[in-house]
Amino acid sequence: MLEQFYPREWLNSTYEIPWEQWQKKGIRGVIFDIDNTLVEHGAPADKRAVELFERLRGLGIKTCLLSNNKEPRVASFAAAVHSPYIYKAGKPGRKNYLRAMELMGTDRKTTLFVGDQLFTDVYGANRCGIYGILVKPINPREEIQIVLKRYLEAPILHCYKKSHSSQKK
Repeated sequence: MLEQFYPREWLNSTYEIPWEQWQKKGIRGVIFDIDNTLVEHGAPADKRAVELFERLRGLGIKTCLLSNNKEPRVASFAAAVHSPYIYKAGKPGRKNYLRAMELMGTDRKTTLFVGDQLFTDVYGANRCGIYGILVKPINPREEIQIVLKRYLEAPILHCYKKSHSSQKK
């Protein structure tokens, strides 16, 4: 039951993902959440984010930003990193995950999703059959509704860790 919320991987940061390895495995597109995945909540694209998107383009990997935020926030970030975007995405609904793949010209097998929340980001990716990578939030200070979700995520992540540590033995 809880497995529908489990990421395929859980990493400390978007910036530690081995992109060259994923490219060699056939990944051709990455769908990203923005806030607390690429930058702190509400922050503009920083040098690290811009360099990541340049690196991905250099590898021939397309990107799409998928955010539940409003267009002004998402559009300004997208302009800085030169990526297509979908705002007010309705995550975890499937519709815009599928639309993001369509924009990139990828499919479930050639797409990754990277985000910081289980109930929106990871659950939506899982519903679409996309390989989902959960990253730890960049900044633990968040809006109250997200803080409340984090309390609900904690027992699921505990079960995830427990099941994945037993699989490695």
